[in-house]
Amino acid sequence: MSANHVAHPIYTPAVTVWVFLTQCLSSDHSCRDAVAHLITWLLAQGQRACSSQTGAYCLARQRIPQEVIPRLVREVGQQVCDDAPAEWRWHGHNVVVVDGSTLTMPDTPGNQAEYPQPSSQRPGCGFPIARIVVMFSLAVGTVLEAAFGPYQGKQTGENSLFRTLHETLQKDEVALSDRYLSGWFDLALLHQRGVHVVMRKHQARATDFRRGRRLGRDDHLVVWKKPQRPDWMSREDYAALPDSLTVREVRVRVENCGFRTKEIVVVTTLCDAKDYPASELAVLYRRRWQAELNLRSLKTVMQMDHLRCEEPDRVRNEFFVHLLAYNLIRQVMAVAAAKAGREPWAVSFTGTLQTRNRFLPLLHGGISTDVWCEALLDAIAAHEVGNRPDRNEPRVRKRRPKQYPLMTRPRNDYKK
Repeated sequence: MSANHVAHPIYTPAVTVWVFLTQCLSSDHSCRDAVAHLITWLLAQGQRACSSQTGAYCLARQRIPQEVIPRLVREVGQQVCDDAPAEWRWHGHNVVVVDGSTLTMPDTPGNQAEYPQPSSQRPGCGFPIARIVVMFSLAVGTVLEAAFGPYQGKQTGENSLFRTLHETLQKDEVALSDRYLSGWFDLALLHQRGVHVVMRKHQARATDFRRGRRLGRDDHLVVWKKPQRPDWMSREDYAALPDSLTVREVRVRVENCGFRTKEIVVVTTLCDAKDYPASELAVLYRRRWQAELNLRSLKTVMQMDHLRCEEPDRVRNEFFVHLLAYNLIRQVMAVAAAKAGREPWAVSFTGTLQTRNRFLPLLHGGISTDVWCEALLDAIAAHEVGNRPDRNEPRVRKRRPKQYPLMTRPRNDYKK
């Protein structure tokens, strides 16, 4: 190992991960701010300050093994879910809500090679882009598992990424998602693992409530026959699937004050109408909106929408450290909610993060840890959010950006 890559004694693996977490939770997000936070902590402990240069810290981040942070994400997320009170679960089931999104990263050759920008953009005028699929616990909001891959190319869609996560789902869990994951093979593969599904029916599949076995108004059982084998599935896996699936279709009405009533069809493998009434399935599907809020917390509040590392392996580590930091905040929210006797999804993520940032400096002032924790949890539980299952969120912006033209050629060309 060269002299430039010798491990700095202060940056042990535990300290490096801790500093990385503080960087992801900071509004600044810079390495300089993260190192300054470490120096502040060292001085408060009566220790000698380390160098304010960021080189040693960046090298220490690079030495973190690729498999360590994802494992910590899974362990923390699952532990919070396991510790949740039984009444936070839906009919005794752990509900896993699945959603996808995209992230961008710096325009470097390495990032472009693994996560190329959209082909519609000229070279030098866009950013490398990655697709993510995240599995959240509906009860406590933690990330249970996530997949990270290129935005375009064969087998890079949300369906394909989600299939790589199937093995993490446990028997008798409920997978809750939008219509993009409700294809026949997606349902059949989950059903094969003993996983129930509640998903919006894809618009390409027709619905006729006059057919099938009627369970109630706009509620019936139908049989979906197995389609032809897709190219991505092996003949052995195709043969192992049943020739048909019996699924339940339920029409859900969404009523918003001032808007027309919207109707959608939800498909599920929970076929017992007595144990799972249609009205409760409708309420459960409407809670799928929490995945959108969780992604907003990650991408907007924690500024994960544009990652900052310049090499693909570091980008992936940065992504999973954000998820780990998010899970740790969710853990505090769950403890605060349980202490206050309310559900964790009624507690504000942004309020929790703001409260945490203001309370941290008090630890350097000699305050009792028990008093600090008690006050922190009470303050977090006080930040409630409203129940907004059908909130209308159009993808538009009210604030107008500056009227600068878009970049249409590489940056260096503008100097000519």
